[in-house]
Amino acid sequence: MTENYPNPQTGGHTPDPHATAPLHGQPAGPPPAAPPAAGLATPPAPPRRGRKGFAAAVLAGALVVGGGAGLGGAAVWSAFDDEGTSTSAGSDRTSSQVVSASDEEAPKGSVEQVAAKVLPSVVQIEVSGAQGAGSGSGIVLSSDGVILTNNHVIEAAADGGEMTVAFSDGSRAEAEILGRDPLTDTAVIKAKGVDDLTPATIGDSESLDVGEQVVAIGSPFGLESTVTSGIVSALDRPVNVGQDDQNNSTTYPAIQTDAAINPGNSGGPLVNMNGEVVGINSSIRTASSTGGEAGSIGLGFAIPVDPVLPIVDQMSEGERPTHARLGISVSDPGARAAAEGPSGLLGQQQPQAEQKDDAPAVIGAEVVELGEDSTAGEAGIKAGDVITAIDDTRINSADSLVATIRSYRPGDEVSVTFLRDGQEQTVTLELASD
Repeated sequence: MTENYPNPQTGGHTPDPHATAPLHGQPAGPPPAAPPAAGLATPPAPPRRGRKGFAAAVLAGALVVGGGAGLGGAAVWSAFDDEGTSTSAGSDRTSSQVVSASDEEAPKGSVEQVAAKVLPSVVQIEVSGAQGAGSGSGIVLSSDGVILTNNHVIEAAADGGEMTVAFSDGSRAEAEILGRDPLTDTAVIKAKGVDDLTPATIGDSESLDVGEQVVAIGSPFGLESTVTSGIVSALDRPVNVGQDDQNNSTTYPAIQTDAAINPGNSGGPLVNMNGEVVGINSSIRTASSTGGEAGSIGLGFAIPVDPVLPIVDQMSEGERPTHARLGISVSDPGARAAAEGPSGLLGQQQPQAEQKDDAPAVIGAEVVELGEDSTAGEAGIKAGDVITAIDDTRINSADSLVATIRSYRPGDEVSVTFLRDGQEQTVTLELASD
C-alpha cells in the first residue's frame, strides 16, 4: 500500500501532456509506484481516559519519583565519595564512577555535523482547509522566508485554507503559497514577516552514487527536527504517485533511500554528507494494505533537486511552471487501451487490458496516441512504436518514460530510440513545452 494517497493505477494507457504518462492531483510507487508521500501527518487523537489513563498517570508518577530518587542518590553518592568510587571497610566492594564527558566538536562529514548545519534550514508546515488538516516539512530557500516543499503538503491550503510555519528556534509565522506544481509534486510558499533565516545549501543530485550515505530531516508524525540517516539505495527509480485533475501522472525519477521517512517527512530535505540538499523527501512504500498511516519499511523516495530547480525558480517568481513533453500517450508494451470514454484527448486516462498471450516480450513504453502538434509525431514516431531509450537512459515502462522526460526542460534536444516491427530506429528531436 502506498501511504497517504491512493495506490497508483497500474496498466492502462498512460497519457501525457508532458512526457507520456498521466499524472495526479493528490499525490498519494518502481513499478508499481510508491505512494507519494511520506505525506501529511494527521494530528494525534486526544488521549483516552479510564483504566489505561489511570495506569499512565501512575507510570508518570513513578517516573517522576524515580527521577527524584535517582538525582538525590547521585548527590549523596558524590558527597560521600569525591573520587567516584567507594570501598567499605573490610570489604572488596567497589561502586560505579560518575564522570563528565566533554562535548567535542562533531567531525566533518558525520551525521552529527550534517544535522547541526541543516536543522536551522528545515521547517515544519501545518496546514488546515476543507480537505482536512495535517503537517509536513519544508526547506528554507531565502532569509526572508521563501520555502520549498511538496505540493501534497500544502494542497489543502490552496483553496482558502490556512498555513503556519514553525522554525527550528521555536518561532512561528503564517505563510502563503507562491506557486505549486502537481506534475512534479513541488510547491513554493513564503512565511510572512520573517527575516534572518538560514537558507539551505542546494547540492547536485546528479553527483549521487548508489551506496552513498545521506541524511533525511523533517517532522515525521509531527515530531519536528527529526534526523535519520541511511544510504542511496537506487537512482532514477520511476515513482508514480497519482494524477492531477487532468489525468496527467505525477511521476518523477526518484532517489530511493533506506533512511527512515514517515508521514510528515514530506517536503523536508534529503542531504549528502556535506550538508547539501540533493532531494526533497516525498513518498514511501509501505507493506500494510489496511487504512491508516503506516511507517517506514526502508523504502523511501525523494525528488532529485536538479530537474526541479528551474520549476522552483518559476514558482518563486509567480510564474506558471513549464515541463518538457513528447506529446504522446503511452502504456506498457503488449497492452490494449480499453475504448472507454472520449478518445483522442491527450492525457485521457484509460484502463489497460490484459496482455495478449502472443504479444512479444518487449520492454519499453508503447505509443498509444499522438497529440496534436506532437513533437514525437513530427519526428516520425507512430502509434504502436515502442520507445526503448531516451539518450543513454533505458526505458522499461510507461512510468520510466514519463519520469525520464520530466528530468529534461523544454527545448532540450534528445535522441529517442524505438522499435517498429521488430526493427530498432533512432530519431533526434527537440522537446516541446506544455
